[in-house]
Amino acid sequence: MGAGHGHGIDAGRDTSNSGRHSRRLAISLGVLAASLVLQVVVGLATSSLALLSDAGHNFTDVLGIVMALAAITAARASARNDRRTFGLYRAEVLAALANAVLLFGVAAWVVVEAVQRFANPPDVPGLPLMLTAVAGLAANLVVFGLLRRGAAENINLRGAYLEVVADAVGSLGVLLAGAITLVFGWRYADPLVAIAIGLFILPRTFALGRQAVHILVQAAPAHVDVAAVRAGLAALDGVQDVHDVHVWTLTSGMEVGSAHLTVDAMSDPAAVLTAAQRLLTEQHQLAHFTVQVEPPGARTGCAELSW
Repeated sequence: MGAGHGHGIDAGRDTSNSGRHSRRLAISLGVLAASLVLQVVVGLATSSLALLSDAGHNFTDVLGIVMALAAITAARASARNDRRTFGLYRAEVLAALANAVLLFGVAAWVVVEAVQRFANPPDVPGLPLMLTAVAGLAANLVVFGLLRRGAAENINLRGAYLEVVADAVGSLGVLLAGAITLVFGWRYADPLVAIAIGLFILPRTFALGRQAVHILVQAAPAHVDVAAVRAGLAALDGVQDVHDVHVWTLTSGMEVGSAHLTVDAMSDPAAVLTAAQRLLTEQHQLAHFTVQVEPPGARTGCAELSW
């Protein structure tokens, strides 16, 4: 009988939802790069581990946005062809995973270094820390506003966004450490804040990495109830059996899937296909879903597949 599918991905335009935010990413990159230079200069001058750890997080912010922009550029520039039928949209997910691994490593290093400093904490001046932390916090708030909307839609932007959120918390921590050092002269404030920053970001980074891996192994999207999809298709008029149902994420906001429907001999395949597409699009938001409609007895070929 034949096969049909829902709305496809238009290769002639940028359908990856992170591409709509590339200008905001570029502005964010400039703001964070300036903040990073300031943090490194003051951190080295004052021997502040808290400030250098915040600079490390800021560096991953900058690198994360660079990777996000690179992934968007690659996805836009690479036309689909017979070798890359989905283009390079997965580059966004790879960028998010690399982002998570890098930030996890930086946070772990900060915690280890801070613990070692307890034996002989350096004398860190409080006022330069406070002033630099205020500047860093202002930069984070600007970028926070620029990326917040896109982070709700896209894992690639979410990686950069989470790093900015963590860096804002880090700037608050550095501000607190500077105030305590300035008022009380307590040298342990700096390494304690550095540890707090590291422990704050580690679990969030792990969650981001897990989500990226979830997409890369082609697991079903968390918001899609595959059992409900299968049941809905099976309940359509004329459908005898539903099998080989697969749903996965190409990149954030781009879910795809496929299913085989066996129909009875009296059914109109076109009508079944139209009903299936409407169900998938309207009830499950799966607009790009390939549906193969099969006559009775055609499932034998599917059953022979070993995987």
